[in-house]
Amino acid sequence: MEKPSNLLLKVARRLFKDSEEQAKFIDALVNPQPFLPCILWCQDQPEISPFSVETPLAWQPKFVDRLHLGEKPGQYSLHQQGYFYCLDFSSVFSASSLLTIKQSVPLVFDMCAAPGGKSIFAWKALKPDLLISNEVIGKRLGMLISNLKRCQIKPAGVVHRDSSIFAEMFPESSNLVIVDAPCTGQSLLAKGEKAPGCFHPTSINKSANRQKRIIANSAQVVAPQGYLAYMTCTYSPEENEQVCEWFLERFPDFQAVEVSHLSAYQSDLTDIPCYRMFPQYGLGAGAFTVLFKNTTEGEGKKIDIETISPMCKYLNMTSIFN
Repeated sequence: MEKPSNLLLKVARRLFKDSEEQAKFIDALVNPQPFLPCILWCQDQPEISPFSVETPLAWQPKFVDRLHLGEKPGQYSLHQQGYFYCLDFSSVFSASSLLTIKQSVPLVFDMCAAPGGKSIFAWKALKPDLLISNEVIGKRLGMLISNLKRCQIKPAGVVHRDSSIFAEMFPESSNLVIVDAPCTGQSLLAKGEKAPGCFHPTSINKSANRQKRIIANSAQVVAPQGYLAYMTCTYSPEENEQVCEWFLERFPDFQAVEVSHLSAYQSDLTDIPCYRMFPQYGLGAGAFTVLFKNTTEGEGKKIDIETISPMCKYLNMTSIFN
């Protein structure tokens, strides 16, 4: 076994009290093992699946399949035809918090959308009247637009603005805002990828400060009685539980919602109902998720499609908006 860095050891001790669990976590990052491929069905599933499928977990959405190890779904013609989207099962874990939402969700706003997995999950699970997917990093826009096009996600628009612009232009308008926050990407190590400096305190603090700015702007876009979903693919408490605690102190009208189907994954690091998947579980590289509700009473403000259309880099609407 490769010797773990002191910074990794420090994070492991903060995350787990049990030394055996610390060792399992470290081993999952230092000696990464392959995870099962996973797909999200965007269109109706064929009567006979071309894949060898694993038995679903109790909380796994019906439109998601985990495939046997060695399956390469991206090579099938169904992929090119937009029948499904390939994603890490950790992303399914994070986005599954949205399944707790039982009310209608006319408008979904995905603030950090590329490459599109959370947007597509929300569209499939909640069937909004309009999905707006934002990506602030220009070089990631093409990937996002390509995936939404291929998977025939509509009605949907792709925009390219900083979160502060939407807080100013469209306050209290969205029934759900998703913040899949940019982070240090520590879970990349569990996939065998590189993430230089991901455990360094300077990188962690820089990410945490950026996350706080984005979630604060995003909260202003949430309509009364609407939801804000916050998620990351990293492990540091500063980027996860501590962001949630900071957020609730500054936005007291929001409260965290219990996600009952994820209760077994409840974080031990806070009293806030938030949930973690770790790589040693063997399901995915790792994820953190929490769902907040805006308890404010009142009516949300409407987004005029004529106002947002000029901002869109891509727009795929249906007749109800024409």
